[in-house]
Amino acid sequence: MALRHAVLAALLDEELSGYQLAKAFDLGVANFWHALPQQLYAELARLEKDGLISGREVVQDTRPNKRLFIVTEAGLAELERFTASAAKPSSIRDDLIVKVQAADHVDPATLIAQLTERAAFAQAKVDLFGGLLDRMRGDRSEEDFLRNGEGIGPYLTCLRGLAFERGNLDWCERTIAVLREREAARATR
Repeated sequence: MALRHAVLAALLDEELSGYQLAKAFDLGVANFWHALPQQLYAELARLEKDGLISGREVVQDTRPNKRLFIVTEAGLAELERFTASAAKPSSIRDDLIVKVQAADHVDPATLIAQLTERAAFAQAKVDLFGGLLDRMRGDRSEEDFLRNGEGIGPYLTCLRGLAFERGNLDWCERTIAVLREREAARATR
């Protein structure tokens, strides 16, 4: 997947400025794609040049003018082509996992500190995704929303982000417990 497809997907439902797109990436898209604001602005320029999005300038009185972008028919066709192509399985590339791999040969306290920090990050993301899902669903039950609601794509990707971060949190907590238990056992020998 290229950044262009993530940007196109983020622009499907409404016109967004570059700033709004960056915020959308931070909140919702970040669970499956990370991009820096400067990368997003450069991609918006490329997508507009390629005719996959169109931009319009909005004049503002008290702020600088802004450009709003939306997906064109060509952009929708590109997303259709992308969707029809085979999806590559994802893999984990994570420095912390490499560090834990070396757990028998490094200071467990250092690992526990980093795992604790990662667990806190994962918990914050779990809370964020839970709140996003609640807002998307409104007062509907999840079953009703999944059957009849609008915006099902963002909801389903947010569910995946929630499951991913819950998995991270569970792994961190279990790994911390194992390392602490092993340290306690060594101390009593």
